[in-house]
Amino acid sequence: MDLEGQLARLKQRVAAIDARYAKRSAAAPAPRPSEPMGARFFIEEWSEGEVVSNDFGEHFQLERLYAAHKQHGSADIGALAELPESFLDALSNQEIASAPPERWAFLDTETTGLAGGSGTYAFLIGVGRITREGFRVRQFFMREYAEERSILAALDDHLAKFDVLITYNGKSYDQPLLETRYRMTRHKPPFARLGHLDLLHGARRLWKLRLENCRLVQLEEQILGVCREGDLPGELIPYVYFEYLRSREAQRLVPIFHHNAMDILTLACLTAIVPAAFRHTDSESLSRVGVRRGEDLAGIARWLAATDGHTAALEMFKRDVDAGLPDKLLFRTLWEIALLEKKLERPQAALQGFTELAGCRNDYRVAALEELAKYYEHEERNYGIALEFTRQALSYETSARLQRRLERLERRVARPRARRLL
Repeated sequence: MDLEGQLARLKQRVAAIDARYAKRSAAAPAPRPSEPMGARFFIEEWSEGEVVSNDFGEHFQLERLYAAHKQHGSADIGALAELPESFLDALSNQEIASAPPERWAFLDTETTGLAGGSGTYAFLIGVGRITREGFRVRQFFMREYAEERSILAALDDHLAKFDVLITYNGKSYDQPLLETRYRMTRHKPPFARLGHLDLLHGARRLWKLRLENCRLVQLEEQILGVCREGDLPGELIPYVYFEYLRSREAQRLVPIFHHNAMDILTLACLTAIVPAAFRHTDSESLSRVGVRRGEDLAGIARWLAATDGHTAALEMFKRDVDAGLPDKLLFRTLWEIALLEKKLERPQAALQGFTELAGCRNDYRVAALEELAKYYEHEERNYGIALEFTRQALSYETSARLQRRLERLERRVARPRARRLL
């Protein structure tokens, strides 16, 4: 572009900024002597958002669209709108009523502190929603503390459109913090009527055996294949906001808005994976959502076992072994298989599992030998074999429980058998 064109474009931008301030001049408070004219609204100059007014004041609001035809790593954004209404049932233990994806709200906050408490403010609240056009994220920003009532009221109005709240660690952090802020400002919290799914718990069940941690950014990289560039670490976000309050340089906030939006988009894309893994546990369905690793299958199997799905859990554990597991997890899985066989009253299969574990060095060797001793003492009444297994267990580990079993079995073996009368 030539020089004249650049000057013309600059004049247009200056005129637009002047026009915006002219409209607000009557309502805008007088600037403090130390604060440059217009600094409070500097955020409008670089962002496509807008200042929103309601009965409680003003705040800054921004909305962005991630188009349906785009990908977020390996996730198809457009596919979110095709998720069934009952998609969250299994992971929520049927506690969340069926609702179309358009009625799900994905919430995340950026706060002035990571510990929570009555002195911690949520200065940026992001809410994502699924639409036919794609995934939309609306962000409510508190330019100064006086705008808190305004963003909380706007959030209340916005959440009225939804039936389900989805967060990541939100039951322990985001929701309690926001409820505190609502009560501190004499508002009624809007969360009571919303079914709340905290995806953190399902993600941990699924991936904790494979991944070092289940932080959202870690899952974004390891599961979705997204590597953020120039992201701001969460622990620095309060510091950057305080710097903004001091300097009013809104450009410092750009990484925070991006961080918040990415967290919400990642949360939505993971929601298409985690509930699906617990909804249909057959091989084809799990493979379709990318759950193929033995460690991940073991996480699902443990969830099934905890929810009394013992037969399904047993089959899943066996698939884990076939899929391949690290040695430490393999022995643990073999132990869990043997215990389930016992619980399902399949003694021969359980004996086979305990015998395999008892025959090699592993963390469950002593426990397996004790299970064999129990079986031969109580089921077979073969006290000699039970005594031998107990002695083997004691040779690897000394415990008062095993010692009592040894002494009892020694007395039984030494006791003379009564002769049968012909």
